[in-house]
Amino acid sequence: MTPFRAGLLALLLTLILDQASKLGLYLGTDLVLTQPWRLAPFADLVVVWNRGVSYGLFQQEGGFGRWFLVILSLAAALGLGIWMRRAGSRLLAVALGLIVGGALGNAIDRAAYGAVFDFVHLHAGRWSWYVFNVADAAIVAGVIGLILDSLSPAGRRPQKEPAAGDPAPRR
Repeated sequence: MTPFRAGLLALLLTLILDQASKLGLYLGTDLVLTQPWRLAPFADLVVVWNRGVSYGLFQQEGGFGRWFLVILSLAAALGLGIWMRRAGSRLLAVALGLIVGGALGNAIDRAAYGAVFDFVHLHAGRWSWYVFNVADAAIVAGVIGLILDSLSPAGRRPQKEPAAGDPAPRR
């Protein structure tokens, strides 16, 4: 499987799992009325509408902020998608696919509902992590993949400098 196809598969799986989990929990259950649902001593399902970006930063109440974040997400997804198309390793392409899939999943929420549906709450004792969703987890995993790829250049196709008079490479 080429790096691009692996990245595209990661993107599609992320987007499908993200939207299916959100729609399933929001429309297919009574979580909104009966929350929190205890999954484990350290994990609950809850309903949080995030009108900001990561960790609830830059909360947007108006239409301008909402659509600005949608456009920003789509622009970032496009740029990262172009990078994914050119990726020289599967790890890099998959990492970018996870980030793009997550960005698109959250952009869909923001466009459809005006906010992102977050539902996983991790905690231990008095410690509480932010509430997140599948898209957020995929973005974090993708960033970790980018870091690992930058530390491990093995597996990339070597880029050789063209010699004088060599024809331009075909794409």
